[in-house]
Amino acid sequence: MQTSQIFQALGQDGFAGLVRSISIGKLRTYQLYEALKARAHLPKLNVEGLRRVTPRFWERIGQGDEALAADLAQAVLVSHLDMIIDVLDFLGVPHRDGFFEKDLDASAWLNEGWQQRAFEKFRSKYPRPALLFYLNHLAMELAKAEELFLPAEAEQK
Repeated sequence: MQTSQIFQALGQDGFAGLVRSISIGKLRTYQLYEALKARAHLPKLNVEGLRRVTPRFWERIGQGDEALAADLAQAVLVSHLDMIIDVLDFLGVPHRDGFFEKDLDASAWLNEGWQQRAFEKFRSKYPRPALLFYLNHLAMELAKAEELFLPAEAEQK
């Protein structure tokens, strides 16, 4: 599974919602501002600029632009650290303020059904696209998942 596939599975509206949720302040705090500005081909990165280039981002994601997908994923993730901390705490995955060790073997915590349990727990607290994106991203990063997680009700949309 690739990051661009996770974005695509959310659909264009879900993707646009994630781009709108990006916090410019968090990008600056985590030193991601310049990288995303360059990847977006914008002279200045701001909320209006992101909104304007979202259709172009969607097109590039559809073409499998993994470099863009990776930069957008980082931007989305740092913008939702509160959700990430809640999910990791719920699952019992050891972390430091939402960040975990790169070589972490999470098999003890990410056992069968973990995505559905986490989705059910947090679906009314966090925006659906952000939660689904994170659950799939976590599965890709830690569990090396090959298949997307989409809860039954998300598939019916």
